[in-house]
Amino acid sequence: MSTKAVAVSNQSKATDSIVVGGGCFWCLDAAYKLLPGVTHVTCGYSGGTVPAPSYEQVCTETTGHAEVVKVDFDPAKVSLDKVIDYFWEVHDPTQVGGQGEDMGDQYRSIILYAGDAQRAAAEASKAGRQKLLSDPITTQILPLEKFWPAEDYHQDYFEKHPDRTYCSLVIKPKIDKLKHKLGE
Repeated sequence: MSTKAVAVSNQSKATDSIVVGGGCFWCLDAAYKLLPGVTHVTCGYSGGTVPAPSYEQVCTETTGHAEVVKVDFDPAKVSLDKVIDYFWEVHDPTQVGGQGEDMGDQYRSIILYAGDAQRAAAEASKAGRQKLLSDPITTQILPLEKFWPAEDYHQDYFEKHPDRTYCSLVIKPKIDKLKHKLGE
């Protein structure tokens, strides 16, 4: 595990990044890798107070961190708005206290923005999505302070372990549904 925080910027360049969380980061990692224009996804932790947290620490729900992914994307191929709009498709933003069977504060729905443009895009997207839902969106939209990459064994988890029980029962159905949606 890296103990260095990773800077996330929204400056103009070949790629941009945004940090989001919505349940287990393995699901988000696999889901965002399907979106054309996404160049890299890194599982990690953010939104808490403990520097360089471990997975075990985050699971205690005492660090304040959520399991998140840093989504790197090419803005020439996919817009920030599309990346954020996709976020609402990959999880249930109305569920309180986690996602599916993954319950706990570390599985909360959260968008961590780097700069005013990301904040405005996240808030506008949330407002637009809320109009389509009967239950209130519980997603937090907060400034990104630090992103801590997760341990190496968490990176590309679904890709490396598609036959593990969690992957086959939880992640694969989500991925199949998203592939269908993206193909429409």
